[in-house]
Amino acid sequence: MNRLAIPKTYKLYIGGKFPRSESGRVYEVLSHKGEFLANAAKGSRKDARDAVVAARSALGGWAGATAYNRGQVLYRIAELLEGRRSQFIDEIMSCEGVNAAAASAQVDEAIDRWVWYAGWADKYVQVAGNANPVSGPFFNLSVPEPTGIVAIIAPQSAESLLGLVSAIAPALVAGNTVVVVANESAPLPAISLGEVLATSDVPGGVVNIVTGSPAEIAPWLASHADVNALDLVGAGDLDWVELQISAADTLKRVLPPETGADAAAPALSRILAFTELKTVWHTKAIL
Repeated sequence: MNRLAIPKTYKLYIGGKFPRSESGRVYEVLSHKGEFLANAAKGSRKDARDAVVAARSALGGWAGATAYNRGQVLYRIAELLEGRRSQFIDEIMSCEGVNAAAASAQVDEAIDRWVWYAGWADKYVQVAGNANPVSGPFFNLSVPEPTGIVAIIAPQSAESLLGLVSAIAPALVAGNTVVVVANESAPLPAISLGEVLATSDVPGGVVNIVTGSPAEIAPWLASHADVNALDLVGAGDLDWVELQISAADTLKRVLPPETGADAAAPALSRILAFTELKTVWHTKAIL
């Protein structure tokens, strides 16, 4: 018996749920050959604001979780990605026009990168923290703490899944929550990643994924007073100088655009980019 295929509806991922854009807009996602693949939600200013609200609501619980717990949650994401490997390979092949070997290598690298960052969750504080020498009977300790909400423009070139993972994971390790604008031309792996996050142990609102035009959404995130930091790793084709100026009005920490085959290569510096050093004093015991 013949049957009709049921095409997948790709939505936003905000607050642990999958809403349509409040504007009702969608845009066509095309293959590298120009063939229709799907309709994706075209996020708006209101969607970005909703994502920031969700990220702020989730910040306290995520930042307050133990480093060991955050590491276990990130490792669980890698497990789920492994289980849906074939789906991501198919989506990457459709969107990016690469062969099965290249798509498989990208998915494997994305999984390995989650594991790499998960391993740092309970270690980076010891590496980045300090016991500062001071005069007097005191301990003076500097400890990295999360910056807050990080808005991210995901890499817009090739390797849509790997670029997204490379930008999101280090911010999560430190206890930040994120609002990320996905790869505009290849958003399918991003929404499927949202489905992985929704079925993992990641609390709703910790990661919020908006699809659509970075040129339209990025200025609102850069100027939003409740966003604490801005990662412009994928904003090379935008007017990123104006974005930095907008971010400066609300004293955001900003990472400039990166270029190259692996623009967000795994590094401890990416974890520390969105942390703040808190220094505390404590008296020494007097015997």
